[in-house]
Amino acid sequence: MLKLKKLKTLSKEMMDEVGFAWHTDADGSAYVSDEVVEVSQDECERYYQAVNELYDMYVTAAQYIIDNNLFHEVGIPFNLVDIVKQSWENDVCWHLYGRFDLAGGLDGKDIKLIEFNADTPTAVFETAVIQWAMLKYNGLNEDAQFNDLYEGLKENFKRLVTLDEDTSNFSELYEGWKILFTCIGGSDEDLQTTKLLQRAADEAGFHTAFAYIDEIEFNDEEGIFYNGENYEYLFKLVPWESIAIDEGELALILKNISQNQKAIILNPAYTLLFQNKAILKILWDLYPNHPLLLETSDKIIAGKKCVRKPIFGREGENVAILDEKGEIISENKGEYASNRVVYQEFYEFNKDEQDANYQAGVFFAFEGVALGFRKGGAILNNTSKFVGHIIK
Repeated sequence: MLKLKKLKTLSKEMMDEVGFAWHTDADGSAYVSDEVVEVSQDECERYYQAVNELYDMYVTAAQYIIDNNLFHEVGIPFNLVDIVKQSWENDVCWHLYGRFDLAGGLDGKDIKLIEFNADTPTAVFETAVIQWAMLKYNGLNEDAQFNDLYEGLKENFKRLVTLDEDTSNFSELYEGWKILFTCIGGSDEDLQTTKLLQRAADEAGFHTAFAYIDEIEFNDEEGIFYNGENYEYLFKLVPWESIAIDEGELALILKNISQNQKAIILNPAYTLLFQNKAILKILWDLYPNHPLLLETSDKIIAGKKCVRKPIFGREGENVAILDEKGEIISENKGEYASNRVVYQEFYEFNKDEQDANYQAGVFFAFEGVALGFRKGGAILNNTSKFVGHIIK
């Protein structure tokens, strides 16, 4: 049983003041838990080591997909294949950040990969800011967390220029390049997440601006413009698969912009290879019985309880748990019913006394940089709560 520590929560007014407007769920309950998970330094170190190893495995799996032209098998939309390959082959297309979702890791329970949110991961604000502020607000040591997300982002922005672990020569190499940050209107969470990343880039030393994506001019030959100014980098909190499906013309223009070396897109298009859940099967094929992996197949796993997942699903939509006979035990509805699916071996999450499940989210920005938890039922969804942590 994991250990929890009760804390006073930040008031809604305090959270509003710092821009964290999505603090209350649709049913009126608080999104951020008034408890934090107690973890040891050793447990944090194991999470850190696990995601570093997993990232290397993902790189190997992505190379395998490209070398063997398996784009269709992992569901990459045909209009993104070229830009995926272009970005993979171009060293300047640096992966800024992602979030590994993991089961286990506490009370001696083995860590297992659930999936990798590599393109547009959320929970950035609550991980980097809110869980840290809760410790400070409660008079606890705010440094008693595995939480270097903000600093890790700043360093990785610098690596866009240095292309190396060492960022000490950033100011010597930086030539005034600008980053335009964008998202789609209508979501406070997307806006404030994007703004937080923009602030990290500002502090790293870049010139930045923000615009909603429909305010930006995209030109195949000239690049990316906003208010008449050209931007060498574009950070978009818009999933690549959404661009491919909903904005086919923009996908083509971005491919041409990249091919003409007029701008660099963040996160790179190759993160779609990591993001899609079909890569979980590739990982299992390449690393069978690896201690960090769960068996994954494109068919129901005979004789094993398993989880059916759409390869591009989000927020637990259209996820189902199947028993050993392949019968559905639990299922979420959603908008991804037409997606191809994979079947991943079922693995119990760490639980609290009320039998709630806790999924670890470990952010990766060149290396593992921060830990947070989501708490929910059998299938985590958009009603799941964010839970911070404290190192004891």
